[in-house]
Amino acid sequence: MAVKSKATQSFIVVKEVKDGVVTLTNGEMRMVLMVSSINFALRSEDEQEAILLQFQNFLNSLEFSTQIFIQSRRLDIKPYLAMMESRLKEQLNDLMKIQIEEYIGFIKRFTDTTSIMTKTFFIIVPYSRSESVAPKKGGGGFMSFLPGKKSGKESAEKTEAFEEARSQLEQRANIVKMGLARTGVRAVPLGTEELVELYYKFYNPGETEKPVQMAEK
Repeated sequence: MAVKSKATQSFIVVKEVKDGVVTLTNGEMRMVLMVSSINFALRSEDEQEAILLQFQNFLNSLEFSTQIFIQSRRLDIKPYLAMMESRLKEQLNDLMKIQIEEYIGFIKRFTDTTSIMTKTFFIIVPYSRSESVAPKKGGGGFMSFLPGKKSGKESAEKTEAFEEARSQLEQRANIVKMGLARTGVRAVPLGTEELVELYYKFYNPGETEKPVQMAEK
């Protein structure tokens, strides 16, 4: 008897990424904040206590759930080595050539025996429209829209519902940003392209492209 395997799409919970908001297949929505890090060990005892107190106050002030996500990836050193080898070819000084060759050899030996990891920190802010607004009768819920051509009223209602949810998400994201700022941690919401890149890498862990970059605000 043949065993039926599920389609790959059935394991993907993301339905749409739009205007910096991720819509899941169950209708819930997410906003993702990339957060900076601090070297806690280098702080004085008083500073450490102050940071812990502020972080505790931040957690206690939240009236909604959040998810902390840490992405660890092995750093791809190949582009850097390629850049150094191109500089080696352009170098005219024999002494500098020898030094660059030795440096390239050291980097190769070091990375062959040691995994250099990069860590990126995120906070996922959730929102479900059912938290504050009950679905209209006959509407079938927030994202239960039948395929096919939509009426103008239906399309307007969908847009209005999305903007309402996005506004709620932005308010929550601002609460998180201000709370973390008191601990010395900076948080920046990811845009649409950054979210697509993040989720693509999440579902394709073998990819070794450049890490997600924090947008300058």
